[in-house]
Amino acid sequence: MPDAKAPDLKTAPAPVLLYDGICGVCNGAVQTILRLDPHGSLRFAPLQGDFAEGVIDHHPFLAGVDSIVFVEDPGGAGEQVAIKTDAALRVAKYLGGPWHAFRAAAVIPAPLRDRLYDGFARVRYRIFGTHDTCPIPSPEVRARFLD
Repeated sequence: MPDAKAPDLKTAPAPVLLYDGICGVCNGAVQTILRLDPHGSLRFAPLQGDFAEGVIDHHPFLAGVDSIVFVEDPGGAGEQVAIKTDAALRVAKYLGGPWHAFRAAAVIPAPLRDRLYDGFARVRYRIFGTHDTCPIPSPEVRARFLD
């Protein structure tokens, strides 16, 4: 049965995932999501870009955020953002299929989930490295990147 709250993908603006453009693990996650995206519509923008700057201007609490950010209805009156594990759970919901199983993590209180997220975020550069600049996406998916 379809999710009653799922947006109509033909008429709703595609969601956008903001990510750390220089982070090795973040870029790997984006590449994985691109392969798994059943709709082919999720768009991406680095936190270091102009699109992210506009989102942060609309949601000042995001200033200085060191997290993925899932933006629903970007630029619309109903624009909503989710960060850290809430954003990851939104990605799992968007991907659907077996990825819905990860949504079970929602039973863990967000402060505990986010504490684990923050711990990983502190060491991600050491473990997975960084890029000097945001990698250039392949021509097949370049249109899905906003910056």
